[in-house]
Amino acid sequence: MALVLIPLMGFGQNRVQNYIDRQMKTDSLLINAVVGILAVDADGREIASWNPDMPLLTASTMKTITTGLGYEVLGPGYRFSTRIAYDGKIVDGVLNGNLYIVGGADPTLGSRDTIAFPIDSIFGVWAKAVQKAGIRRIKGRIIGDDRIFEEENIPASWAYGNIGYDWGSGTSGLSFCENQSLFQIEAGLSEGDPVRITPLGPQSPYITYINEAITGKRGSGDNTEYYASSIATVGKFVGTYGVDAKPRKLAMSNKYGPVTCAAEFARFLSEKKGIGCKGVSDIRQMEYDFIAPSQKDLTYIAETFSPELRRIVKVTNTISNNFFAETIFKMVGKKLVERETGQEFLGITYGRASHVIKEYLKEKGVSTYGYTQDDGSGLSRQNYVSPRFFTRFYAMMAENPDFEEYLASFPGPGRPGTLRTVLNNADPELKKTIYAKSGSLSNVRCYAGYVDSQRGLIRFAIMLNNYDAPTSRMMPKVEGFLEELAKYGAKL
Repeated sequence: MALVLIPLMGFGQNRVQNYIDRQMKTDSLLINAVVGILAVDADGREIASWNPDMPLLTASTMKTITTGLGYEVLGPGYRFSTRIAYDGKIVDGVLNGNLYIVGGADPTLGSRDTIAFPIDSIFGVWAKAVQKAGIRRIKGRIIGDDRIFEEENIPASWAYGNIGYDWGSGTSGLSFCENQSLFQIEAGLSEGDPVRITPLGPQSPYITYINEAITGKRGSGDNTEYYASSIATVGKFVGTYGVDAKPRKLAMSNKYGPVTCAAEFARFLSEKKGIGCKGVSDIRQMEYDFIAPSQKDLTYIAETFSPELRRIVKVTNTISNNFFAETIFKMVGKKLVERETGQEFLGITYGRASHVIKEYLKEKGVSTYGYTQDDGSGLSRQNYVSPRFFTRFYAMMAENPDFEEYLASFPGPGRPGTLRTVLNNADPELKKTIYAKSGSLSNVRCYAGYVDSQRGLIRFAIMLNNYDAPTSRMMPKVEGFLEELAKYGAKL
């Protein structure tokens, strides 16, 4: 009887589970990988699965959790703020004290993204407030105050090799230009010559650059690397740049956003308004000289705001912006601590944010079994989430009054964003139904999101870890799963 029952069981399965069983579980590339898959329908009934409760590395699919928490805790209309304040006294146009840029963690301040307000316009508002206060000269310094967040910049779990690059810039309580600096890189005239690296802007006054990069062989391309951390005020370029490679601009991490912002505003005040100062600093460096005043004891003269969170979330999920995600994660943690304590909280840490977020989810009735979140973007290799948790979280989000807006922030096949080239040859009508975030690290590829189907809203996650092959060889089976799921949803 067993020989008869086995094929009959196959007929009872849907096309998605059949695809997993027949096309994925038998694939030699996937046999030695760690794979987790779960798809459930609008009522939570299982459509297809493979290791659905196994916590796995998420890569950037974690951003859908972070941005969802932003919608839940902060609200889509939330705006980050930045304030201008001073201490001391103003006498005859001279500020006998310091001017402060008090950060509210605005991730768009100075950003080159199109959603950001032009920095000259923001500086103009600040400068006008300085003038209105009667300040014509600052006897003290302009201070970047980032105390809203703890001075961590990046989680301890991020790989050292990532933190010099633009995707590993890290957030801070006062960030500037997404905590990145621009450089022009040009090959030397001959192989072995030094590579020419020119800082373009904005640069931290704290940083000294070491350039050990040399010109490489013809056709070798860009093999330069950049190392930086907040431990030492040094940035180091190493590696080679092909002798025939064209000059190009690079964005690299700047671990000193607060003082960079202060320096750029000081330059603006001097050049545009003729208002000088003694110098610039950040609040941490300042405290080596004397005790910084409490933020409550400052005199505030201006406040500017970021675009609404809904616009920041759209960018975060569409282009997979790590910096925006990290900022949202920490701000969610701060607000949850303030809900718990009933008072303002300065100095939120990654650890505290992770703890209060997990407690919040439990209060919302979302089981946190299979959920460990170490950062906001998914760059950490200490993020472990199961496919089942993703579907639970997405069920919670489907109840959010602004869910349609949240869903629209997900990219999809053929649409702008990180899934543009996925399922290139699939039916356009099928592709329209998929709303998913991709995630990739070394030997990690994940997709998580929704299928807006005729059967109702399907929630899913497919997570591949530790495979021993190029990602390009893994993608056909992943895309096959996405297409089968969309076909399942399209069939009445």
